[in-house]
Amino acid sequence: MPLYEAIVYLARKQQLAGATVLKGCMGFGCKSHMHTAKLERLSEDLPMVIEMVDSEPKIMAFLPHLDEMVKEGLVTLEKVNVIMYRA
Repeated sequence: MPLYEAIVYLARKQQLAGATVLKGCMGFGCKSHMHTAKLERLSEDLPMVIEMVDSEPKIMAFLPHLDEMVKEGLVTLEKVNVIMYRA
């Protein structure tokens, strides 16, 4: 199972309010290695963003799971103002 799927499934199991996976078409990280959809050999290694939304205590409780799962990448924490959340 791809890492992004494992993270989203775990977030759902932990009953976080929501999670979304976004696939980038181009990017690079701390190693300056370029990932792009233009090069067929690199197109399977595209940048991914997983956004998860919930209360601060639930997000903070989820962070140790990310620490175990994410071996390469960037984890950020942002405060947001939720205007609407409807089923």
